[in-house]
Formats: sequence, C-alpha cells, structure tokens
Amino acid sequence: MYTFLRDGEFVQVTVEDEKVSGFVSRFGERDSDRGVFLDQFFSKASLDGKRLSFTTKPIHGTWYEFSGVISRGEAKTPDKEGYWSIQGTLKQFDLDDNKNVSSKSREVNFKSFPQNLKDAESPKD
Repeated sequence: MYTFLRDGEFVQVTVEDEKVSGFVSRFGERDSDRGVFLDQFFSKASLDGKRLSFTTKPIHGTWYEFSGVISRGEAKTPDKEGYWSIQGTLKQFDLDDNKNVSSKSREVNFKSFPQNLKDAESPKD
C-alpha cells in the first residue's frame, strides 16, 4: 500500500501473474459524499518494467488516471514509510451536473507504507 493525496487515503497496487490490479481509497469531496470513504478500483492498469499506469472507475463523477515510475524511496529500511515510491503524474477528472468534464493534473509521490517485518517473519499460532 502507498500513500495517496491526503492523510488516511491510500493506493493498493497488486501484481499477480503479470496482471496489475488495485484501487484508490479516498475521502469524497463532493456535497453528496464529503467525508465518506470511497474505494475506486482500477478499470485498467499496466506495469511495463518500472512504469506503472492506471485508470480508476468513476465514482460520483470523479476518476483518476496515473502514469509514473516505481522506484526505491528515501527510507533506508522497509519498516519506514517511503522505502518504495511511485512518482508520476496524476490526473483527476470530474463530471459536473451538466455532463461537462474538467480535469486537473499534478505531480505526485506515493510512498509505501511501513512494513512490520517482525510480524511478517513470526509464525502465526
């Protein structure tokens, strides 16, 4: 899991059998969903070497497109935030009540969540 735009939001990226899936979990920003936690699954995604791209399914008229690179982050160990990072361009699309689409683009750096290595290495009872 990786950080997203605001504290408490995240991106989950899964690669299995060379197929990429995942979702963005974020807080709604419209009057109809403000403060509600929303999961937006990827409608399409790809990983070519270290280049990642994805598009989310729209929820309440908002969706995202991302294109960037996965790389080692600044953290020294996996138990710290940012051991891995996904850097690139995130475009947010919004459909208004009149069916007009607006978009805004920004450079982002999604940082990996800390991994609890002790729990991962201990056998479960």
